[in-house]
Amino acid sequence: MNSMRWRLLKAQLLRQKSGLAALILLALYALAAIFAFAVPYDPNAIHLTERLQPPSAEHWFGTDDNGRDYFARALYGGRVSLSVGFLSMILSVVIGTAVGTVSGYFGGKTDSFIMRGVDILLSIPSFFLMLILNAYLKPSILTIILIIGLLSWMYISRIVRAETISVKEREYVLYARVSGQSTFRIIARHIIPSIVPTIIVAATISIAGTIMMESALSFLGLGVRPPYASWGSMLNNAKGYLGENFYLALFPGLFILTTVLSFNYLGDVFRSAFEPKVNRR
Repeated sequence: MNSMRWRLLKAQLLRQKSGLAALILLALYALAAIFAFAVPYDPNAIHLTERLQPPSAEHWFGTDDNGRDYFARALYGGRVSLSVGFLSMILSVVIGTAVGTVSGYFGGKTDSFIMRGVDILLSIPSFFLMLILNAYLKPSILTIILIIGLLSWMYISRIVRAETISVKEREYVLYARVSGQSTFRIIARHIIPSIVPTIIVAATISIAGTIMMESALSFLGLGVRPPYASWGSMLNNAKGYLGENFYLALFPGLFILTTVLSFNYLGDVFRSAFEPKVNRR
């Protein structure tokens, strides 16, 4: 990505204050998750004598039904939710980019065969397939990452395919073909670098979806296993206490909401910066 695009991105962030605020908020969440160990409470330590205490100076977010510090659990839960979302996004982007570039570059029967396969996968309710796979596979964070990543790359592949079809007709790609460069070299050195902005936009939107998927799985009790927490599992545990201890659902719900909204805002900023047509609307 050349310096002009970075300047456009910087200008767009300064122009769209919501995008800049989203970037700052996500940076704060990431730093809080990384340095969660600095909190003086063990997120999994049970203290039944301190259960269901409201937010206070000692426990900023209160305590849960097992007397565990809710602020510490929110930070460690954010580490899990953000890690799962980020790693699942990387997996889905890698697969989607590979499939999309191959399909768009070769075209013809190869393109038709790959895209019909993608259409079939898109027709399957992926969330229910996630539920089934997660129920039969060994429960772990790695399992969640693999399930979400392997079932969320199809939309990215279609976007990358469309960009590849456009880029492969440009002069520098045609020259690379005529000069005898291998197909792998053309894709790796010419096509993929040209569609990096599109991939970044797709990745930004994808990570919001993967965080929602992880939260939904954990909310249904099929995600992170106790005593460890994610924002989704914290929401699941809060279901029985909404009447008197609403804060148990408030904090993880706000974290999920603001994280997903922030990534969506960033996706809009990247799209506006990297696609000039959007800027001229």
